[in-house]
Amino acid sequence: MNWDNLHDQDVVYDFRGDSPDQLVADRFYRGVVDGYAEFGVFIDLAPGVTGLLHRSELDRRLDSLEWEPGDEVFVQVKGVRDNGNIDLAWSIRQTEREFRGVLIHDGDTEYPPEADDEGDGSETDEESGADAAGSDDEADADATENEVDAEAGTDDHDAEAGTDDHDAEAGTDAEAGTDDEDNHEIEADADDEDADIAVADDDVDAGDEDDELERVAIEALTDRVGDAVRLEGEVVSARQTGGPTVFELRDESGVVDAAAFVEPGVRAYPDVEIGDAVRIDGEVERRRGDLQVETDALAVLDGEAAETVRRRLAEALTAEARPEGLSPLAGDEAVAELGEGLLDAAEAIRRAVLESRPVVVRHPATADGYVAGAAVERAVLPLIREEHAKSDAEYHYFTRRPLEDPVYGMNDATNDATRMLQDRDRHDEKLPLFVLVGTGSTVESADGLELLSVYGVDAVVVDAAVADPETRETVDTLVSPELESVDDDLSTGALVASLASAINDEVRDDLVHLPAVSYWADTPDRYVDLARDAGYDLERVAELREAVALEAYYQSYQDKRELITDLLFDDGGDLAAHVSEQFREKLETEIETASANVVTEAVDGVEFALLDTDSYTHRYDFPPTPLLLDDLHRRHADGEPLSTVGIGTDELYVRATADVSVRAIAERAAEIAPAADISTAGLREGKIEFLSGERDAVEDAVVAAVAEQF
Repeated sequence: MNWDNLHDQDVVYDFRGDSPDQLVADRFYRGVVDGYAEFGVFIDLAPGVTGLLHRSELDRRLDSLEWEPGDEVFVQVKGVRDNGNIDLAWSIRQTEREFRGVLIHDGDTEYPPEADDEGDGSETDEESGADAAGSDDEADADATENEVDAEAGTDDHDAEAGTDDHDAEAGTDAEAGTDDEDNHEIEADADDEDADIAVADDDVDAGDEDDELERVAIEALTDRVGDAVRLEGEVVSARQTGGPTVFELRDESGVVDAAAFVEPGVRAYPDVEIGDAVRIDGEVERRRGDLQVETDALAVLDGEAAETVRRRLAEALTAEARPEGLSPLAGDEAVAELGEGLLDAAEAIRRAVLESRPVVVRHPATADGYVAGAAVERAVLPLIREEHAKSDAEYHYFTRRPLEDPVYGMNDATNDATRMLQDRDRHDEKLPLFVLVGTGSTVESADGLELLSVYGVDAVVVDAAVADPETRETVDTLVSPELESVDDDLSTGALVASLASAINDEVRDDLVHLPAVSYWADTPDRYVDLARDAGYDLERVAELREAVALEAYYQSYQDKRELITDLLFDDGGDLAAHVSEQFREKLETEIETASANVVTEAVDGVEFALLDTDSYTHRYDFPPTPLLLDDLHRRHADGEPLSTVGIGTDELYVRATADVSVRAIAERAAEIAPAADISTAGLREGKIEFLSGERDAVEDAVVAAVAEQF
């Protein structure tokens, strides 16, 4: 074949270089699926060279892909960023025969596969140290031709968190049993089951031939790259890749990955379990910016040696987890009254980070909910970065999942339970800490919380509204005003912003404008002044609020981490102004239509504004019904007794100028219309559900029940 006449679009390349900078944009390359993340698929193009195929580049939904880690795929390189990240595009051709030819791209040179077969194969056999692993010449030749090293870098655990570069690199020359970069032998003996693991107690040194090695704290490894070190700590997770076994080790100062290799895909030290106190000897290396220890020997500690490690960890946790104190933003007295509870919540979150437990934040998909969730995120992510050596740890150990309804129901809890159990069973991951902000404090969330409690999962609930007494008994840590000391002007966003400053005081200056953003109306002067002092005037605060509210509605189940960060923390003004303009246009259009179709009536001296939300709102476009009714109610309230009721097929929302109880309204309406199966669906948004066939009876019953409370 005349290779010179082939265009790059016709050829697929086998990349054998060692740097992303050697890749050529717009070319098609053969790759191996490394793992999935929420935002796409990681593809290994060569050992240590991994790119991201973002979900936006796919021709189908991410969850419909049938790729498994280790599968061969074909992708196009869009480009390489300055930081070495590789952006990939989808190739409609997913078999080699669909291309007109194959070329090997070895660093700066390119050549057809025939040239590789003529000279490189035998040379690779010699260099791989095949005899040391006991493989015969035929196996070595096969390993060279089939590029075993490209197949050995998969890591199921990194499907959620990112890529582990050692997974790809340590699998090189896998059948030869050597490490490609260092070419040093692993001390674990795969043929001797009894030699898989050493047990060390008071009288036994932990499987180390060099007693002169000193114990090094993980936080000091940055300055020890290339050195042989000894680490002692607790095994946080163990994941098997197509190459090595990767143990995540935590000591009193941080967390690092330790890779142990026996043979491709075989678990090294199979008796090591999560939570074991261990001693690891190995060499510190850096893989694409991430620190990693190449394990020479691993021993499970017992007796006094294990107790020493656990005592060291416990003391560090106690010292680091509890914040020194709480300093409420703007000196808010209502927040100060909840100080001990907020410190308990901050300690629980900080402890989870130090224990390498994932933190899952649940919040309503509203402006207030997003402000609260983003405040916790802003505080926790830097702590995760400090604790973990891996650069993508923040995506693995912190997740923010918005709720479409401000109730933590069985659907949400089942989703969470499914994910956490999969992560536990597939990746040996610890069960997470759930942090529920602006939700979870009422009995409507009881079923969901009880499902989590069955598995012994800890939950922290923070809500500016009054919690039901029953919830206080079922939640580990609950921060909410008591019945006798309710502060009506406290938002969840304001409460959680002070919590976030206790979690991480270093981000306090980033949070001072958030409380003002969380209020739709009647923002307390203390928070208005605090935001203004930080450079956020009333107009700017309104733009942020409206922009977040609009983005919260679209793709409501997604956290939109980067977009929300840009809006709330990194925006110079153009983004928020642009999005808030769309917010106002959409809202005004809906308000105009709704106002023209409101039916008014007076019952017992109370004026009712009734809106058929099925007929006169866009149910599947912005704004959502609760937000529309809030605005409609504010515009019509002029000091007179008024209740705004939006009623749909099987649900309605109540707004009132008086202090009414939605739960009491539902209970009274159920007495008036017993066949309608009326129940409270959400206190925070004034939502009541019923049987659609009884809609007219429900409307009359709710109006009567509301009038009784004025």
